[in-house]
Amino acid sequence: MENAGRSLTPMRLPTIRSNWVGWSRPGNERMLPIRTFILATLWYVTAVAGGCANLRPAPAGETVEIAGERYTLEIAADDSSRTTGLMGREEMSPEGGMLFIFRTAQVRQFWMGYCLINIDLIFLDPQGRVTATHRMKVEAPRRSDESEADYRGRLGGYGSVYPAQFAIELREGTLDRLGIQVDDRIELDLARLKALAR
Repeated sequence: MENAGRSLTPMRLPTIRSNWVGWSRPGNERMLPIRTFILATLWYVTAVAGGCANLRPAPAGETVEIAGERYTLEIAADDSSRTTGLMGREEMSPEGGMLFIFRTAQVRQFWMGYCLINIDLIFLDPQGRVTATHRMKVEAPRRSDESEADYRGRLGGYGSVYPAQFAIELREGTLDRLGIQVDDRIELDLARLKALAR
């Protein structure tokens, strides 16, 4: 907007006084901004600390009993850890593996990109019921002349068939040894685990 020859004078703000006991006394008006700043800072710190309580990182491992055997599974509860999964691993403990936790239940597809070992896969619905199992095999490595898109395009996919909120990857041969079938139920602390998903 153009200034049509009028002079601008600074606006004078009114003095704020409070009748709240102990807050401000006549003659102490300069303390009000300092007190306001302190209270605002305390409120902000409390709000942020309270909000961050829900952003704690997922625990390093979850002990899960599957068909009478105990496994300590690494947790993959955010986009980065779910995407990486067990890529690049050269071995897996017989009682180890990975538990993938998603925010919602959806039909899902896993692939074996950059994986160096065969992996058994179990998809679970939000109640911990098995929706699908797969025996995933190592794929030929990406060639130096192969684009990322071409590499991913040639990889086989392993689907959950029905909406899944969890997936468990275990050492090759575990599915056959334990006899895990579709509709079996794996006991998980469902509410706590779902709350970890990011």
